[in-house]
Amino acid sequence: MGDLIDSSSVTPSTTPHSRPLPIREDCWSEEATSTLVDAWGRRYLELNRGNLRQKDWQDVADAVNALHGHTKKTYRTDVQCKNRIDTIKKKYKIEKSHVVSSNGTLTSSWPFFERLDALIGSNFNSSGKKHLSPSPPVALPLPPSYRRTPQVSSTPPPQPPALAVALPQKRPLPVDDDYFRRNYSAMAAAAAAVESDSEEDEDEEFEGGERERAEEDVEGEGIKRLALAIERFGEVYERVESEKLKQMVDLEKQRMKFAKDLEMERMRIFTETQVQLEKIKKGKRAPEDY
Repeated sequence: MGDLIDSSSVTPSTTPHSRPLPIREDCWSEEATSTLVDAWGRRYLELNRGNLRQKDWQDVADAVNALHGHTKKTYRTDVQCKNRIDTIKKKYKIEKSHVVSSNGTLTSSWPFFERLDALIGSNFNSSGKKHLSPSPPVALPLPPSYRRTPQVSSTPPPQPPALAVALPQKRPLPVDDDYFRRNYSAMAAAAAAVESDSEEDEDEEFEGGERERAEEDVEGEGIKRLALAIERFGEVYERVESEKLKQMVDLEKQRMKFAKDLEMERMRIFTETQVQLEKIKKGKRAPEDY
């Protein structure tokens, strides 16, 4: 029984075979990263904090390789330098957000934080601020004592007593014939003046209508001329395009003919060369047979 217990308590070792962790070939050392930040920062300030072009990234890579690119593993390309700077920027944003959220109580121990903060800290501050719009004021309800409610009385207002008004009776006006006689000439002159004014207005309206019609005729004539000019321009443009197309077709035919002739000449030269080589070979074999 003891042997059985001992044998059952023994379990085979199931420890997995330890494998070495993969090492990235483009891993950066702290010294190479520092050189990269310095080279990129100088070019970034030279461009007034603008984006670097491919030529600029190549110059940055050359500066890094001059100090650290002595082997194949440590040699950096412009794309690797750009990707490394993007990674450093992301790391800086994380560190900066931690410092800002702590209200200055925490400081970053990352060795490149101060240099990145001097280079792109202003961009982070301008993009990180959130402008919160103030909430609209809330209207508070007034107590019942301050509410103005119109008081409606149940009794109607007293009506004023009706007054009896005696309308005066119309009296016939006396007809004054002398008045009409005296003012007849004045009335006739006024009527003649009104008639002459109306005739002048009609003449002015007629002249204005004639002027407007003349302007419309001139405008219509200008539009017709413009339409004719556009039509002629279209015809000329169509002829020019057709001539260009014809010339292009002719040039293409000449090119194809030249290519065909060149190919035929090449085949002829090749065939003649082969024939000459065969003759030379036969000439060499003939003495050997004898």
